[in-house]
Amino acid sequence: MTNPSRPGAEKLVRPPERGGNAPERGGNTRPRFWWELLGGLILFACYILVDSLNGPGRIATAQRNGDDILAFERSLHIPVEEWLNDWLVRHPDLQTAANYEYAFTYILSALALLIGLYIKRPETYRWARNSFIVLNLVAMACFVFYPAAPPRLLHSESGFYDTVLHGSTWGSWGSPLVNHANQLAAMPSLHIAWALWVSIVLACISSARWLQGLSAVHVLLTAFVVMATANHYLLDVVAGAVLVWITVVLMGIVTDRPGSAKGERLGAEDAFFLYAESADWPQHVGGIVMLDEPDAAAYQRRMRATLAANLDTLPRFRQVLHAPGGWRRPRWRDCPDIDWDWHTPLIDLKSGDRDALDAYVAQLQQEMLPRDRPLWRYVTVTGFGAGRTAMLVIVHHSVADGIGTIEHAIRLIEPKPATLAVPNKPLGWWQRTGAITIGLARLATDGGAGSRLPSSDSAEREFHSFEVALDTLRGIAHRHDVRLTDVLMSVTAGSVRRAIGDAAGDTLHITTPLMVRAADSGSEGNLTAAVMTTVPTMAMSETERLLEVGRRARQTERATRALASRFVMTTAAKLLPPPVHAWFARTVYGFRFVQAIVTNMPGPVGRHEMAGSLMLWVCPIIPLARRAPIAVGAISWSGVVAVGITIGPDLVTDSEAFAAAARAIIDELDGVDGTESESVEPEAEAETGSSETAAANPARG
Repeated sequence: MTNPSRPGAEKLVRPPERGGNAPERGGNTRPRFWWELLGGLILFACYILVDSLNGPGRIATAQRNGDDILAFERSLHIPVEEWLNDWLVRHPDLQTAANYEYAFTYILSALALLIGLYIKRPETYRWARNSFIVLNLVAMACFVFYPAAPPRLLHSESGFYDTVLHGSTWGSWGSPLVNHANQLAAMPSLHIAWALWVSIVLACISSARWLQGLSAVHVLLTAFVVMATANHYLLDVVAGAVLVWITVVLMGIVTDRPGSAKGERLGAEDAFFLYAESADWPQHVGGIVMLDEPDAAAYQRRMRATLAANLDTLPRFRQVLHAPGGWRRPRWRDCPDIDWDWHTPLIDLKSGDRDALDAYVAQLQQEMLPRDRPLWRYVTVTGFGAGRTAMLVIVHHSVADGIGTIEHAIRLIEPKPATLAVPNKPLGWWQRTGAITIGLARLATDGGAGSRLPSSDSAEREFHSFEVALDTLRGIAHRHDVRLTDVLMSVTAGSVRRAIGDAAGDTLHITTPLMVRAADSGSEGNLTAAVMTTVPTMAMSETERLLEVGRRARQTERATRALASRFVMTTAAKLLPPPVHAWFARTVYGFRFVQAIVTNMPGPVGRHEMAGSLMLWVCPIIPLARRAPIAVGAISWSGVVAVGITIGPDLVTDSEAFAAAARAIIDELDGVDGTESESVEPEAEAETGSSETAAANPARG
C-alpha cells in the first residue's frame, strides 16, 4: 500500500494563476454613527472621571512629581523646556501662534483623520479607532497613578512663564471654556501622542511623501510648542512617543495595521484549534465521499484537475501558516508550489473491505498535517469494494469547520447544492449584549460535573462508519418530540454505557457545534459556536434516555450559550496574547469541558456528482478534543444519514462493536411502538442553524 505521508520523490507542480487573499470577514461595513459617537462620549467621560480625582493631596503629589522630572532633566543637563520657554517669551507674535497651535492642531488633526477614515475607509477606520481608544486609556491610567504638574504650574522659583494663560488664549487654559480641564496630566504628553498617532495612521494608508513630510513637521512643531509654552517636559514628549509605541504593540497582538503586507493573520477562532493541537491530538476535520466509480485512477486525475481549476476560489488551499514567534499569531502566506502528488494521492487498499477503509481513515486521523504545506488533502481510495471509490477530504480545523469543509467540496459538485449556511436574522445591539451576558453566566456553570471517560495521551484512533435511512431517524425524533441531534446524543450515551458499563458513570458532557455561518460568509474559517448538554449514562431504557436527553437539551439549546461561546472564541480570545490563548485552548478544549462531541449536519437531496462521479453518501470525520475519547458526526445526503464514529483506544478496543451498539439502539428506538417510522417535514433536518436565528425563533426542529 502506498504511504501518502512520505513525500519521497513526489513531483512538484506549480499551481495556476490565482487571485488575492480573501478579505477578512466583516471588514468593509461602516459602523453605525451613533454608536461611534456614544463611544467617543464614553471615552471623554473617562477623562472627566480622572480629572475628578484631583484634590489637595493629589495636587501636592503632582507638584512633587513635576519637581522630580525637572530635577532629573537638570542632572542630565537637558532642561530644554527652560531654554525654549525663555526664547518664546521674547517673541510675542510667535508666542500667540504657539498658544493656538497648542490648543487646537492636535485635536483637529485627529478628529479630521477619524472622520475621513469613517467616510472613505471604514475598514481602516476600525483599526484607527481602536488604537486611538487604547492610546487614551493607557494614558489615562498613567494620569491616575502618576499625576504630574506641567512646568508652568511649578513653584514660581522654577522660572517658567505660562504663555497660554497670560496670552488669554481662547479654547485653552486662558479662557473659561476649558478652565476646569485636567491640568495635572503632563506625563505622558497626549499632544505628542495624538500627533504621532496621526502620523503613523497616515503612513499606513498613504505613501505620498508630501503628506508624510507634512505630518512629520506637525509632530516636530507640536514637540517644540508643548515645551516652549511650558506645558510639558522633554521626558513627557519622550513618554508620549513611548505611549504610541506601546499602543502599536498592543494592537499588533490583536490585529494588523492597515496596509500590512505580512500576510493575513490567523483569526482567533481558527488559532484556537491550532493551539489545541498536539502530536497526540491532531485537529483536522473531513469526510468520506462514497462514489459509484470503478476507475479510481481516472477519478483521481479528474479530481486533481478540478481542484487546480478551482484554486482561485480556495485561498487557504494555496497558503501555508507562518509562525513568526511565540508572541505573534501565525499568518497565512502564499505557497509558491502545490505538491499535487502529496495533496491528492491515490491509495489502493489491495482488495480490502469496508473495515479496511475505516482503518485507513483512522490512520489519517492519527497523523498531524505538516505545517510546511497547505493544510489539506483529497485522497482517492480504492480496493475496498467492487465498483466503488472513496474520496477522503481532510482539512485542518484552522482552515475551516465541518460546514466550511463541505462548502469547500460544494465547489466541486454538480449540480451545485444550495449552501448549507443559514442566513442570520440580526439581533439588536441590546438583545445581543443581553444574550451574551446571560450566556456567559450559563457557560460559567458548565463543565466539571460529567463522568470522565477512559482516555490517555495517545494518537491511536479507532474509526467506524455506518449508514441509516434519514426517515428512520426522523421518525424517532418525531415520535419523541426531539431533534435529530438529540437522537444522536442519546445513541452516543447509550453506546458508551453498553461499551464500558458502570465505568460510564451517571452523566456525560456532550458538546454540540452550532453553526453561525451566514450564507455570504464563504467557506473559510470557523464560524461555529459550541453548546454543551449533560446527558444521562446510567442504566436505563433507551426510550427513557432519549426523553431525558430531549428534556435537558431544551434547557441548553437557547441561543444565549451559543452567542456567548462565539463571543469568547472571537472577540475575547482576540485580546489574549498567543501564549495565553494557547493555554486557554488546551484547557477549555479538553476533558474538563468537552467529554464527547456530537455533530449533525444537513445535506442536500437529489442526484449529485463530484468530479464526474455519482455521490452515494457523505460521512463526516470529526477529530477528538484533548482526552475526550469519542466524537460522533452525521451528515444526511440524499435520504441517507452516514454516521462516523471516532474513538480513543482507551474507551473501547473495538470500534465496530461500539458502532454495532449504536445501530442496535437506533433499531430499538425505531421499533419502540411496533409501527413503522413515519416521515416528517424536511425542516426537521436542518438543525445546524444560526444561533442568532435561534435567538429570534426558539422553535425546535
